Amino acid sequence: MLKWIKAKGSGSMDQIDRKILNALQKNARISLKTLSEQCFISSPAIAARINRLEKQGIIADYQTTVNYEKLSYHVKAFIRLQLDPTQKKEFYPYVSSIPNVLECNCVTGDYSELLEVVFESTAALDSFVNGLQTYGKTSTQIVFTTSVARRGLDFEDAED
Repeated sequence: MLKWIKAKGSGSMDQIDRKILNALQKNARISLKTLSEQCFISSPAIAARINRLEKQGIIADYQTTVNYEKLSYHVKAFIRLQLDPTQKKEFYPYVSSIPNVLECNCVTGDYSELLEVVFESTAALDSFVNGLQTYGKTSTQIVFTTSVARRGLDFEDAED
């Protein structure tokens, strides 16, 4: 059986920092009081640690996970795009302006861009893909189910 090594994070983090990160990844709205009870330190100490983790860029931002299907976005897909590097300057602003694009990553391989998108219908997805094809060849995979939802790394078992 494979054994996965858990991420250790930054060398300047201790066990309390890792507990804070784990808790915030599960619920970014957790109270300082609850965090202080879980970590056995005061609320001001928790606030100072969170502030330090934000300033170090370890905590990049806070987001809400939305159930898109409940808002009638029933089609989730991954789109690979072969983008010529000279088109990046015009492509990135274009793709950033489309609210249905949840994420766009520059990747290795035959396709240079990987987009995660949600749409109300396959017709709407098809229309978007047709527009993308002005930038290059595409390959689209529609998601049937998600067996592991987006989650954070577990830092709790990492050693100091």
